[in-house]
Amino acid sequence: MENVTDVEKLESIKSFQSTINKLENANAQMTKKGANITLTTKRLEALYVGLAILDFVWNKRPHGHKQEEIIAARNVLAGLLPSIKSSYDKAREGSPQKTLLQRRIRSLELAIQATDDQSDS
Repeated sequence: MENVTDVEKLESIKSFQSTINKLENANAQMTKKGANITLTTKRLEALYVGLAILDFVWNKRPHGHKQEEIIAARNVLAGLLPSIKSSYDKAREGSPQKTLLQRRIRSLELAIQATDDQSDS
């Protein structure tokens, strides 16, 4: 994996944790309303795997995920990027939202790269 600064690592981990928290809350609300949570659950699982892979690569913590799970998570994470990039392009320059989206994009890109590296080894 390319050289990533400690600040970038910290921001990426925080971004994943924030996204996971947001999606867990959305899942809970959707469950209360009886809505279909298949898509949000799939995304949440992918985020868990992505975070675990980054933690493995950067902090040498074992993750326990099978290769198939890692590949599936990678594909889901990659599928999130276009809509996040679209939101980023629409966000007002210098806004906190734009900064959040920029960090989210970077964290997803790093997780995708890490899962690719795991698949290659």
